[in-house]
Amino acid sequence: MTPRPVHSSQPLLTLQGVHTHIGAYHILHGVDLQVPAGQLTMLLGRNGAGKTTTLRTIMGLWHASQGTVVLDGQDITQRPTPDIAQGGVAYVPESMGIFADLSVRENMLLAARGARTLDDIDTTRLQWIFGLFPAIKKFWNHPAGKLSGGQKQMLAVSRAIVEPRRLLLIDEPSKGLAPAIIQNMIEAFRQLKAAQTTILLVEQNFNFAKQLGDTVAVMDDGRVVHSGSMAALAADEDLQSRLLGLSLGSHQ
Repeated sequence: MTPRPVHSSQPLLTLQGVHTHIGAYHILHGVDLQVPAGQLTMLLGRNGAGKTTTLRTIMGLWHASQGTVVLDGQDITQRPTPDIAQGGVAYVPESMGIFADLSVRENMLLAARGARTLDDIDTTRLQWIFGLFPAIKKFWNHPAGKLSGGQKQMLAVSRAIVEPRRLLLIDEPSKGLAPAIIQNMIEAFRQLKAAQTTILLVEQNFNFAKQLGDTVAVMDDGRVVHSGSMAALAADEDLQSRLLGLSLGSHQ
């Protein structure tokens, strides 16, 4: 896939004043967020800040009790999850969401909504995924539940990109992975960025975030408290410390 430069663009996704309740708990307190088209936006924040709830609200797994979620000009705030997925949004949860009893091949076929058989999957795209994640090809006929943690994460991302998507929502893809696998994941996301795929990515690994992010939003207590360029945040250790309680000096 030939890299293309990232340009400033209009938001593909906009959240305005989004509140989300889960039972008696008020988790999101008026989230305002813009995700520029064709860019990778990092969603950062301490544990419990509301990052995962934000992804799940976008995906319709939890519905906003107030505010709007707009995808490419269309209000999707109260749409059911299958409709949002059908509109080209893919979600990779922290739990990865793979089917452990099915083979890698069967997991991929299920994720390719437009395919009834493997022959229906775009061969060029499948070969591209094999290039990103050779383990997917190597363990093609193996039960997904037998894969290592890193291989399961590769499968989860591969399922999300087996068809072109308008928006990828990905929750902590580097969590628990060995450094070599993290670098493999970084390269995969770089190629997706080069193809102008719009990505909203939750991450705790700041080194991972600074290598990939175009823009960044930082959450605290259910709100977005900072937004701007990832490069600017990576260059400002005082701001990192204030927003995230860390600095690059200890997170290389």
